[in-house]
Amino acid sequence: MANITTQQLAELIVGVARAQQAIVDGVESLKAGFKSGHLGPALDYAAKSRVTTRPLTLQELPARVLLQCMGRAGPNIEQLTRDLEALLGAHAATPAAPAATAAAPAGGTQSLDMT
Repeated sequence: MANITTQQLAELIVGVARAQQAIVDGVESLKAGFKSGHLGPALDYAAKSRVTTRPLTLQELPARVLLQCMGRAGPNIEQLTRDLEALLGAHAATPAAPAATAAAPAGGTQSLDMT
């Protein structure tokens, strides 16, 4: 399998968000007020865009990109790439730490194994 770069992943996420935007526009053309009355509040909740005290997570990123697609300026690929690099870098470092601590008791002097 080919390795995907954060730039390519950002472009893929934007492409999916634009496809979702096309669906939203289709529903909006059938039912006026759908975006502002129904989708907007639900998407704000999913993106947690009003909560500024906690860092961005991978779960919130797609909703935020869709919100950017719904805006006038559209998504910023460079900023999205930086956000992905920060998020993926943080997630890559997290699983390695528990693995190192789990290996330490096996060869250490003290074990909690009660078998």
